[in-house]
Amino acid sequence: MSWLRPLGGTGMEVSALGLGAVKLGRNEGLKYPTGFDLPDDRSAAALLALAHDLGINLIDTAPAYGDSEERLGKLLRGQRQRWLLCSKVGEEFAAGQSRFDFSPEHAGASVRRSLRRLQTEVLDLVLVHSNGADLAIINEMGTLQALQQLKDEGLIRAFGMSTKTLAGGLAAAPHCDVLMLTYNPGQREELPVLDACADLNTAVLIKKALASGHLDSSCDEDPVQTSLELALSHPATSAVIIGTINPDHLRDNVAAARRALG
Repeated sequence: MSWLRPLGGTGMEVSALGLGAVKLGRNEGLKYPTGFDLPDDRSAAALLALAHDLGINLIDTAPAYGDSEERLGKLLRGQRQRWLLCSKVGEEFAAGQSRFDFSPEHAGASVRRSLRRLQTEVLDLVLVHSNGADLAIINEMGTLQALQQLKDEGLIRAFGMSTKTLAGGLAAAPHCDVLMLTYNPGQREELPVLDACADLNTAVLIKKALASGHLDSSCDEDPVQTSLELALSHPATSAVIIGTINPDHLRDNVAAARRALG
């Protein structure tokens, strides 16, 4: 299996691992097992340089990730051609709490704000940041239709949804270029969504492949290796998003992913 993989039918190619950038901008209200300090600019720049050197070309961020977008905009000046940038719409995070707005108006305003923050003229990928009410978002809110309009306008290259339910993933797959979903050894409920996406040529980005640091390490097998092998073995998977600010973890995860690919 190749390190660079088609992003479904979008015409883009992504590295098997993408870098999740939540830890560049937010360190509260998260489900990681231990707390952490946000990296300074020098450390963040070094991490991005390492990711590039290791062959990563996808960065995943969101308005709900604190000031991650704004930091990336500054840190990636002069490097735009190196990266595929994924952001999101629907969730905002302030004063320690999330709030959600899936209206078409908010989607448009959010994308334009992300373009300014990331200092780019086009976003490669925008996903709806679901709060769990997947079917209501798909069927009632008009969010996906708003993203299609933004794609038609040339502000985004591809769009989709970060879903939280099996039913939502199955409903969204025919209408999206890309889905983001949870899939790891302890959470395999969304396997039918992966199967559907393979049939539809809808790309899949895997989130929480490492269970946000809560993988079961009680067995003899390497839990990270096992999880990456599971995620990357499915033909619908384009990339696994790994959120880390630890250079050693990044190197180890890339090495494990490359082993999983054979």
